[in-house]
Amino acid sequence: MARDREDILQDLADGVLNLDEDLAVSAAREAIDAGLDAFDAITNGLVVGMNKAGNLYDEEEYFVPELLICSDALYAALDILKPHIKLQKDEEKIGCVIGVVEGDTHDIGKNLVKIMLDVAGFEIHDLGRNVPLADFVEKAKEVGAQMICLSTLMTTTMDGMSTVVEMLKEEGIRDRFKVLVGGGPISQAFADRIGADGYADNAANAVRVAKQLCVGSKAA
Repeated sequence: MARDREDILQDLADGVLNLDEDLAVSAAREAIDAGLDAFDAITNGLVVGMNKAGNLYDEEEYFVPELLICSDALYAALDILKPHIKLQKDEEKIGCVIGVVEGDTHDIGKNLVKIMLDVAGFEIHDLGRNVPLADFVEKAKEVGAQMICLSTLMTTTMDGMSTVVEMLKEEGIRDRFKVLVGGGPISQAFADRIGADGYADNAANAVRVAKQLCVGSKAA
C-alpha cells in the first residue's frame, strides 16, 4: 500500500537530517514510484532536512563532519530525483553566477540555493565562498550570465554586496544583470537600499524570485 506524500517527505527530510543516506535514497525511490513531483520532494523533503541540519550547525550541535554526511545523503537522493524534474521543453537555461561574498566562509545557504536553482533548470556557475567581489562581475561577463546571486551570513561582509552593484554601475553594465541577494542578516529593505533587483529569505523563494526577475525581464 502506497504511503502518504507527507510520510515520504518526512523520510526524505529525516534521511538528510539524521545522516541516514540509505533512508534518503529509499525515500527518493519511493517518491518516484508513488508519482510524487520530484521538485516537491526536493523542496519539501531534502531541503527541509538540510535546513534543519544547518540550524543544528548554527547551534553547535552539528559540526562540519555531520554536515558533510548530511550533504552526502542529500546528493545521493538528489541523483535519483533530479532526472524526473519537469522542465518546459522550450525553456532556455538562464545563466547564474553564485557565491558567498569576500570575508565570509559560511556556504550552507548558498549551497541550498545553488541546488534549488540547478534543479529548476538554471545554468549555475558557483564561485564558492570568500569570493573576491570583482570576481562576481568578471565571471558574469565571461559566461554571459543573466543573474548574479550574492550570499552572506555576516553583518561585517554584507556591504560587499553593495560594492558589487556599484562595480556593475561603474562599468556601465548594470542593466545586463539581475542581482539577487540573501543570507541571515539580509532583508528586503537592505536589498532595496543597495539597488539589488531581488531578495530571498530561503532557497525555495530564491527560485521563485529568480524566475520572476529573469523570465519576466525576457518577456518584457
